[in-house]
This record gives sequence, structure tokens and C-alpha cells, in this order.
Amino acid sequence: MAAQPEGVPCWADAMFTDVEGAKSFYGDVLGWTFAESSTEYGDYTQAYSDGKAVAAVVPPMPGQDAPSSWCLYLASPDVAATARKITDNGGEVLMEPMQVGDFGSMLLAKDPGGAVFGVWQAGRHEGFEKRGEPGAYAWAQVFTRAPEKSDAFFPAVFPYTAQRMEDDAIDFKVFNVGDDAVLGRMTMTDDFPPEIPPYIQVYFTVEDCDAAVAKATERGGTLHFGPMDSPFGRFAALADPQGAAFAVIDLTTTSGEMPKMSAA
Repeated sequence: MAAQPEGVPCWADAMFTDVEGAKSFYGDVLGWTFAESSTEYGDYTQAYSDGKAVAAVVPPMPGQDAPSSWCLYLASPDVAATARKITDNGGEVLMEPMQVGDFGSMLLAKDPGGAVFGVWQAGRHEGFEKRGEPGAYAWAQVFTRAPEKSDAFFPAVFPYTAQRMEDDAIDFKVFNVGDDAVLGRMTMTDDFPPEIPPYIQVYFTVEDCDAAVAKATERGGTLHFGPMDSPFGRFAALADPQGAAFAVIDLTTTSGEMPKMSAA
């Protein structure tokens, strides 16, 4: 499997105070199994679905007190060059480019609207070993209160073209790499409590959305939205017991016509 084109989501991980609790929760909800933790890399623990790498969990570094959250990584052929583009276009580099053994190089950043994301330059670790199948990554979208900032920033940093959904009820755009839609952008309305910061929602594929929601809530997760049918699949937005937001989607259960999109 080759490294993903620049700007394509290629990996996701999350930091948890209770890593064993996170492993138990996602093992139940998404069917993940886990490798031995890598003590050399801060007990970074990779998650697998059907033996293929799909995500990772990690404990906080000493002295770190950030809330649990999922982080989406976008592919780059050169993280140092991407770091310069991030700062040149009003973003903030939170963790400078860092080499992770022979696995690759990474950075963490924040867009001008406040959404945190990662950048990954593949070495031996090329990212998701499967996607769009049960247990694997499906989709992601930026939720922001400053859409004009995100809309200017992401296509300036990555080779994106943008399309806007022709729907007056919501402000939604899609960023494309070539002909492929790779990332969504949704404006946060007043329905979002003010204490929720901008974020990137990561969607994981499930066979049955309702069953996944039932399992997640039974295991102490919180349902925030859905389940809801859409032309893209039946989906729901949740938080795990440690507060990390994520979403599940059954890509095979679709309803309605695909929305019309126009060049943004």
C-alpha cells in the first residue's frame, strides 16, 4: 500500500488517560484488537481490524493534561514544508516536525479557526491499511465557527479544490484532491454549546449504526446526534466514556438523493 497523496487523511489516533478502558470500549464498539504498546514511543498502541492497522491509542505524556480527543492526520510528502505553509497561512504549529523512528515524521497543528489536526509524512508506516470497511476509517469533517478562515486555510496548505453543498439550511463544503472528496467542512451553528471548541470529527465504518450506538451507550458512551439516514449512509455522533468525540457510519444503508454540489 503506497503512501497517500498530499492532503488525504491517512491516520487517526487518540490520547487517553485510561488506555485500557479505551481499548475495551473500542474493542467492543468497533471490533478492534490491539498490539503490544510500544514503550519506546510513549506506549503508543496500534489498533487493528481484521489484522489491518486502522488507528492508535496512547496515554498522555508526563505533565500533559489535555482532554481526550481523536486527531486526524493529513498526508504530506514533506512535513517541514507543510509546517511553513501552515504558519504562512495563519495556522499554528503546536508540535514541530518530529521524526518517529523509521515509521515517518509528524507534526500537530491548529487551523486559524481553532481545529487541531496532524500531518504525517510516511516512512515505513504508510497509514490506514484499510478504509471504508467495518472497523476502519470512513470520513472526517472540520466543524468550525470560522468557516471563512478554514475555507481559505486548507486549500492554501494542501492541494485542495472546494465544492459547496447547494442547501440553504446548512453551510457545508467538501475539499477534494483530484476527483476524490477527502474532507468535509461544516459550520458550527448555535446548536453546538459554546464550550465545545472547533474540532475534526472522525467517522468510523460499522456494519450496523444502531447496534454500534447501542453498544457504545451501554459501555458508557454518550449519543450526541442520530442515528440519522443520509445519502452517504446511516450515521451517529458520539463521545466515548473519556469524552473523545467520534462518529459511526453504515455506508451501505443510504437514503435520499445525493446533494448537488457546486464549485466554491
